[in-house]
Amino acid sequence: MPILFPAIDLKDGVCVRLKLGDMDEATVYNADPAAQALSFRDTGFTHLHVVDLNGAFEGRAVNAAAVEAIVAAVGSDVRVQLGGGIRTMADIERWLDRGLSRVILGTVAVRDPDLVRAAARRFPGRIAVGIDAKGGKVAVEGWAETSELTAEDLAGRFEDVGVAAIIYTDIDRDGILAGINWDATIDLANAVAIPVIASGGLASLADVVRLTMPDAARLEGAISGRALYDGRIDASQALDILGRPEAPGPVCR
Repeated sequence: MPILFPAIDLKDGVCVRLKLGDMDEATVYNADPAAQALSFRDTGFTHLHVVDLNGAFEGRAVNAAAVEAIVAAVGSDVRVQLGGGIRTMADIERWLDRGLSRVILGTVAVRDPDLVRAAARRFPGRIAVGIDAKGGKVAVEGWAETSELTAEDLAGRFEDVGVAAIIYTDIDRDGILAGINWDATIDLANAVAIPVIASGGLASLADVVRLTMPDAARLEGAISGRALYDGRIDASQALDILGRPEAPGPVCR
């Protein structure tokens, strides 16, 4: 059963959505991220995708208070994954101890792949790798820099080490409701044994239906941001299409 992850992107303590990853193109959707998380929980969502946008650019936790408020608000009813500014083993351990189901490592996956491997072995099932691609190349440092690596090159570095998922974002489609880049996302999912979560561009219920098609069977699910906030995707209908999961229960630590 594919999972739909509502996105809560944090900038300066509030819930926003960016357009094409541009911090200057932020639309505020809720000044209270914990209240937004509760709204998603009450709708029936069992997973959340949270990003510390300031942290992604600064390389450290900036919106920690907002993240902690989200985790405290939803409790064991919702699994929360976090990305942005997580660069060290101490960062990873600290966040997992605070109740997150898993952390997402992006820039550090390019800069220090050995850390990702070590973390995946130490915390099995709780480490995801965020691969953000622009023009086919992996972007780092909050999308401010582009490397020479392709998404498949980077994902291949983490086969068989216990990475729980790859979150694949097509930056060129993020926040503009252009639809998921299905070809690139499914190609990546078929190239690696690690489950892939699609991100960037989910625009309509047609995209939700697309998640249930046979060729998308290797996708763990998809992340939705602007389309949920703007009402282009009816949350209740989306959950009915995918099948409403039961609450996941406490995270095993």
